[in-house]
Amino acid sequence: MVYFWFRRDLRLEDNLGLWQALSESDSVQCLFIFDKNILEKLEDRDDRRLSFIHAQIRRLKEELQKLGSDLRVEFGRPVEVWENIIHEGNTQGVYANRDYEPYALNRDEKIKSLLRKHKLDFKQFKDHVIFEGDEVLKDDGTPYTVFTPYMNKWKKAFESSMLEGHTLDDELKKNFISSPELSLPSHEDLGFVKNESYFPKSSVSNEILKSYHETRDIPSVAGTSRLSVHLRFGTISTRALLKKAIASNEKYWNELIWREFYQMILTNFPHVIGGSFRPQYDRLEWLNNMEHFEAWCVGKTGFPIVDAGMRELNETGFMHNRVRMITASFLVKDLLVDWRLGEAYFARKLIDFELASNNGGWQWAAGCGCDAAPYFRVFNPDSQAKKFDPECKYIRKWIPEFDSFDYPKPIVDHKQARLRALDFYKKELKSE
Repeated sequence: MVYFWFRRDLRLEDNLGLWQALSESDSVQCLFIFDKNILEKLEDRDDRRLSFIHAQIRRLKEELQKLGSDLRVEFGRPVEVWENIIHEGNTQGVYANRDYEPYALNRDEKIKSLLRKHKLDFKQFKDHVIFEGDEVLKDDGTPYTVFTPYMNKWKKAFESSMLEGHTLDDELKKNFISSPELSLPSHEDLGFVKNESYFPKSSVSNEILKSYHETRDIPSVAGTSRLSVHLRFGTISTRALLKKAIASNEKYWNELIWREFYQMILTNFPHVIGGSFRPQYDRLEWLNNMEHFEAWCVGKTGFPIVDAGMRELNETGFMHNRVRMITASFLVKDLLVDWRLGEAYFARKLIDFELASNNGGWQWAAGCGCDAAPYFRVFNPDSQAKKFDPECKYIRKWIPEFDSFDYPKPIVDHKQARLRALDFYKKELKSE
């Protein structure tokens, strides 16, 4: 018997690692581990991500049960879980799809070493991305640091690649191991409470994709796919979505490439975790006014588009992408709060949190990332609201007291804050 280990690929269809396991073995047991190392770091007991994953695990179990099999679900530290499984004595090898975040890389090295001691293979495959961090490089073999040339090279590489789906036909489905119904830890067993509010659908209409380039920046309309959480946890196939994007809207296709760009940056420049892509920006001595930071967190800055975005985030675990840029710029440029504090807050609250994209987005906002236009880009929250929410539909949805005296006054003057930010960056960076 071999194991297929689900991680951030929670689906049966078009799952390369699973397809390989079923193609190479006639006895495949599927496994998912609720990782204590990760769960112990979550601050909120009602974290939506835990509930989202739990719901997807229930779905996977039901799908496998219909095939006469089941998903084995464990709760513990991966090394200890695998030690116990190996001790059971009927494991011939492990299949999984690669994960590229630092914790996952370290975890997988430990598992690989453990399995090797027992003369067991650990086979990993590319599934989460179309191209990994070393597959789209400059002609001299070095990684790109600017998006547009990366995108152009990515598309050329894509034209010559074979983008195949991996469908589970009836013959392959016979290779799932027969199994009685297995248990599933409850939210409470894991130390959490259920919070299944605001889960986005796992599909997007052709109409939304076709008009994406026209509606993507308007937060009051359903103009984006809302599929980010499904891409994050692999409940949909990146390959399948890319095919749909190519047929529907090039702008949306480009957004999917942004996701791979930031993943490539994380792979090739791991110092971006906790540090600026441009190291000289780590010299900045941020004001870090904690009262201002708290006002930003709870959506009470007196800047409506900022506050609406933060309240949407806190209530739903989601924030419209245009508003993410506005809120991030405001925190860093208007308030001069360290971008890492904002990055951490988004990481805590976003249901679609993905390390590479979150880090890349915040460094873009702070001007310290891989970007041709650094610190002097400062979003004006009022003009952004007038441009993208002119009738205040989005604002009024999330700020019911917007038209009353209960709504707070602005905590800073934007014009003065902008000049302060430019002076701050210029003086701190000196050589810039």
